[in-house]
Amino acid sequence: MQDVVRSTHHAPEPSTSLAAVREAVAGARSAFDRGVTRSLEWRLAQLDGLARFVKEREDDILAALASDVGKPKLEGYSTEVAYTATEIAESKRALKGWMKPAKVSTPLLLQPGKSFIRTEPLGLVLIIAPWNYPFGLAVGPLIGALAAGNAAVVKPSEVAPATSALLAKYLPRYLDADAVRVIEGGVPETTELLAQRYDHIFYTGNGTVGQIVMTAAARHLTPVTLELGGKSPVVVDRSANLEVTAKRICWGKYSNAGQTCVAPDYILAHAEIHEELLATLARTVRDFYGADAQKSPDYGRIVNARHHRRLAALLGSGKVVVGGDLDESDRFIAPTVLRDVSPDSPVMADEIFGPILPVLSVASVDDAISFINRRPKPLALYVFSEDDKVSADVIERTSSGGASVNHTWMHLANHDLPFGGVGPSGMGAYHGKATYDCFSHHRSVLMKPTSLDAPIMYPPYDDTKKKLIKFLL
Repeated sequence: MQDVVRSTHHAPEPSTSLAAVREAVAGARSAFDRGVTRSLEWRLAQLDGLARFVKEREDDILAALASDVGKPKLEGYSTEVAYTATEIAESKRALKGWMKPAKVSTPLLLQPGKSFIRTEPLGLVLIIAPWNYPFGLAVGPLIGALAAGNAAVVKPSEVAPATSALLAKYLPRYLDADAVRVIEGGVPETTELLAQRYDHIFYTGNGTVGQIVMTAAARHLTPVTLELGGKSPVVVDRSANLEVTAKRICWGKYSNAGQTCVAPDYILAHAEIHEELLATLARTVRDFYGADAQKSPDYGRIVNARHHRRLAALLGSGKVVVGGDLDESDRFIAPTVLRDVSPDSPVMADEIFGPILPVLSVASVDDAISFINRRPKPLALYVFSEDDKVSADVIERTSSGGASVNHTWMHLANHDLPFGGVGPSGMGAYHGKATYDCFSHHRSVLMKPTSLDAPIMYPPYDDTKKKLIKFLL
């Protein structure tokens, strides 16, 4: 049994004065301009600092996650602490190789010469983190930003105040406090942050705020990475192993009480197995969390009362198969499965971002694919089938940020798979080397000697030069 520390209220959100925001951005910019962040030694020292932070403050991190989102200890450890520690370790191991210039071929016309691509830090980057994984989604991008040699300003979510306070307290102690700044606060502080100039902005959150971030970035022509979301569908074919399918869907949906950007949003189940799947999902929910999920130490809570009320309003979109219980004072919504849901119902309009799972029946996989393709491109897509041809067909004929076959969001656990959205679910990707690349400029370089200078490129041009150029090109 895991101890779960939960609070039913949040402390007033911390803030930073707007003048201090500007001073912090200017200070971090100055650190980069002095060149202190560029060396391999500095980068490795920052990764070492992050590793010590995660190891030495593990209990504090887990307590903050439990306070902010009611996250059970094992869940917080596996999805935020351990994942982050692994990302740091892998980045440290590979960093020297990532920094090495990559040689490419040089065409005959440019001989003698050498061509290569070198990665260079972008400069000062802004990382705006969300509240649902408030530690991992703040530190994760920071790993790559520091590995790439950047200075960084980190803005934790004010909706997760315990984690925000923890990051503000400890990151300056474990990292270069000149080059890495943490800004707490809400809309005023974020607005002031976005008014400053950066060399890259990395934002994780919803699409509405993503548009605000992108608009602010456009004023300075600042590139952005937007990790957004969407309604990630699950296609369950008639050949699927329903016992395993139900376990993996319920795990992916109800972890973090459904507050995961890649959580299964709705199921499209083949009509032949629709009823059996519903029964298996209901049994699996009870197996996972018992007859009363509110008493389960393995089940989280909704982040605040506003989101609780938003989710409660969606329960009327279908018939409850399992769950449906509410307790706003405890920020509790039971893991819920809905049936008889209309495609036009409120629960199917926007990303649910909570523990409510609509299950719709479809006559065929073709119908499922058509249903998905009529909607905005999601951040993830899942297909469960024992027929490889069916799985391949769904992947081939749809588009999503990422996908898993016979599982839900475990593709995120592979650091060699870039993670990101497509279209309205996001732009850009990260994880592993992709995070390093996200925060690096890939600079193309050609080196030519002066000992041999071909006169054919210089005027005046004649037929002989023209023939030679045609031959070389």
